[in-house]
This record gives sequence, C-alpha cells and structure tokens, in this order.
Amino acid sequence: MQDHFLAAILANHSNRVILDRWNALALPDAWLVAGCLFQTVWNLQAGRAPEADIKDYDLFYFDANDLSEAAERNVQARVDDALADLGVKIEASNQARVHLWYESYFGHPCEALRSTCDGIDRFLIPATCVGVRPGSIYAPNGLAMLREGVLTMNPLTPHRNLFERKAASYQARWPWLRIE
Repeated sequence: MQDHFLAAILANHSNRVILDRWNALALPDAWLVAGCLFQTVWNLQAGRAPEADIKDYDLFYFDANDLSEAAERNVQARVDDALADLGVKIEASNQARVHLWYESYFGHPCEALRSTCDGIDRFLIPATCVGVRPGSIYAPNGLAMLREGVLTMNPLTPHRNLFERKAASYQARWPWLRIE
C-alpha cells in the first residue's frame, strides 16, 4: 500500500519537485503534508488530474529555538525562493508555534506540540494524517482509510464543528467519500 501511495503522490508534479529539492530547503524535522498528498490520491481515484483543485502545498517543520512569526516568515521566504518556479502556493508552518495561534484561528485550545509528527497526528480526519519526505512516509493511522475514502473524527482533535465542515468540503469534491 505504501508503494501505491508513493507512486500516486509522485504523479503530482509539484509534490515530486518539492521532494526532489528537499535538501535545498534545509528545514528541521520537515514533512510535506496534508491536502497535496491525500487530495492527489483522491483525484487519481476519481479519474482527475493529480493536481486538480489543490489549493496549497504544506510543509511542516519543527524549530523550538525560535517561535517568532518573523522566523517563520523568513523560512517561508526561503521556501518561496527555492520553489517559485512551480507556480503553486506553498505554506511552511513551524509546528513548534501552533499553540500560539491555534485557538484564535480555530476557536479551540491546542497544547504545545513536541514534533512535526505530533502536528500531523492531530489533523481533523485520521485518513488525512499523512506526511512524506525523501525515503519516509508517516501515516500514524495507516493508509487504508485514505485509500477507501473513510472520513472519521480524530479523537486527538475532537472538534465536531471543524470535522463536519472539513468532511463536507471533501465530500463535495469527491462524492464517493464516506463520512462516519
């Protein structure tokens, strides 16, 4: 299943180029995560282009040494420079500082994360808890729910209002997904 997942996400040109340039990004504890991965898989399953309707490409990293917005902006500028030719929106987020803004943005508190994988573990929908970097796939809940299109609420992030909104948005784009 991991080989199939990797082949699918690499069918997306932007994913492939980001991973090809990984070492140039030089981000600590970094993973390419979220929609650019699982949406690519769902697009291919639906017979769509791998990149169809993917709004952004998320790079999560973990730097507890500098939790400032300025440091995160500097990382974003470096990422933008390294990947500007792709013509897609790429967002770099320091998972060490999520607890500083999460509640004001999402309306729920968030404890300080201990690693990038800790952030991936807390995506609203377990099927979407995936990350990749060269030579590694991180899928704490496995890949079966992703492949099967099963959307359930993550017990680590039990925010029903956010889950229902996110699941409905996914199902609107990929009607075959099942909300449980």
